[in-house]
This record gives sequence, C-alpha cells and structure tokens, in this order.
Amino acid sequence: MKQLPGEAKRFKSVDRSWREIIKGTIAEPNTLRTCLRDEKTMLARLEQMNIDLDRVQKGLRDYLEAKRSVFARFYFLSNDDLLEILSQIKDVEKVQSHLRKVFENMVKLEFQPDKIITGMYSGENEFIKTSYAVDPKDKKVEDWMGEVENMMFDTIRDVLKFSVDDYLQRGRNDWIMTHPGQCVLNGSQVHWTQDLENKLAKDGKQGVKDYFEFCETQLLETVSLVRQKLSKLQSLTLNALIVIDVHARDVIGRLIQNEVEDKNHF
Repeated sequence: MKQLPGEAKRFKSVDRSWREIIKGTIAEPNTLRTCLRDEKTMLARLEQMNIDLDRVQKGLRDYLEAKRSVFARFYFLSNDDLLEILSQIKDVEKVQSHLRKVFENMVKLEFQPDKIITGMYSGENEFIKTSYAVDPKDKKVEDWMGEVENMMFDTIRDVLKFSVDDYLQRGRNDWIMTHPGQCVLNGSQVHWTQDLENKLAKDGKQGVKDYFEFCETQLLETVSLVRQKLSKLQSLTLNALIVIDVHARDVIGRLIQNEVEDKNHF
C-alpha cells in the first residue's frame, strides 16, 4: 500500500462499496429484489467497480514487473508468491518458504540472531558455509536476494576450487567423505580428465592402459566405502560417484580398444 498509494486508495473505495452492497442483502437476501431496489445506480456502480479493479490490477502488474526487472529470478514466481515475499520486509526469514522456487535446490538459509546470512542448505540438508556474509537489513527484498545470488555463485566456486586442490593433498576415500557431494562429483571428473590427458601425452597407448588399471583399483577402493556406516547424504554422493567412475573406466576401455594415443585422436 505504501508502494502503490493510488491503487490502494482505489481498492479501498471498491472494497467499501462492495461491503455496502453486501450489507443490503442482510435486510433483503433475495438477489433480484436487492438489485432492483437500486436499479438506477446499481449497474453503473458495479461497472465502475470493475473498471477500478482493472486499474488496480494493471498497476500491480506494472509494480511486480519492475521488481522482476531488478531480480530476474522473480520471474519463476507467481504474482501471489512474489507479493508475499515483497511484503516480508521486516521479517526476512519468512522468505525461506519460497527459496526453492527462486534458487535451484536451495531450501534454507542460515540466519544469525542479527539476521545476517552465513550459510545455505540444499534439499538434501547439505550445509555450505558462505564465503562471506550477506546483511539484508534495511534493504529491499530484490536487492538483498540479488546479493544472495552473487554470494551463492562465489561460494560454490570457492568450495569447488578447494575440493579440486584438496584432492591432491589427501587419500581419495578420505577426500570423498570430506567435501560436498557436487564438489566430489565434479572434482573427480576434473582430475580424471587431467590425469588421462597427462598419460596420453607422456606414454601414449601404454599410458592409457596403465591408467585403466589404476582406475580399476581406485574403483574397488571406492566401492569398499559402501560397507561402512554412511549418512543418507554420503550414500547419495557415493552411489552417484561409483556410477560416474564405472562410466569413466569404460571410456578408457574404449580408448584402448580404438588404440587412441593422442587427446586429439578423434
């Protein structure tokens, strides 16, 4: 109502008129007789109310379109959902219920007592601490949610880079159990690609055969983790990783079968 004072005033007028009409039906609940009682003014009055409501609706659409132009992810939301978000200026945590509609698989943010955002949760309840905090205080919803979007990109980039670098610092099984699921799946592919290219460049066909045997051993070591006590999240990550590792091993098998000896050997 503060953002759209003209439309708010027009809506209040329509609402007041409608309530007066409805009150008239208490004394005379027959719709036909109620309308005929004010037949000279009733039709014009209802038509004007429809015109005013259309103007309110247009003003509201233009207002929401302006908000969506600032933060494009609002296009994923219905008008009702967006209005609910925009109305939660004071209590920013109430936006939580709409997060998944705005961000892919982000279902919850970690708010500190002072409302500063310091972490995020996935649909599988996997937690990632943000690279830096976002303070939504005294900011429009579309502005601080835009900051959350940038923070999300930066944080995922940081944790993925850290997982790729950390791969070389510890055993693979330990590495798998330490990092977020998507970082494990992506990081392992980064190193698989890099290692295979290095083997091709250094030893040609023999390098590919050696790496095939290495991947076989590595796969068996990864499968051994299944026999351990795992959380639901670790089981999801491990199952997906084993499928990817089996596919990667089969790819190397086809390279051997086709006698590939160079990364440009298409």
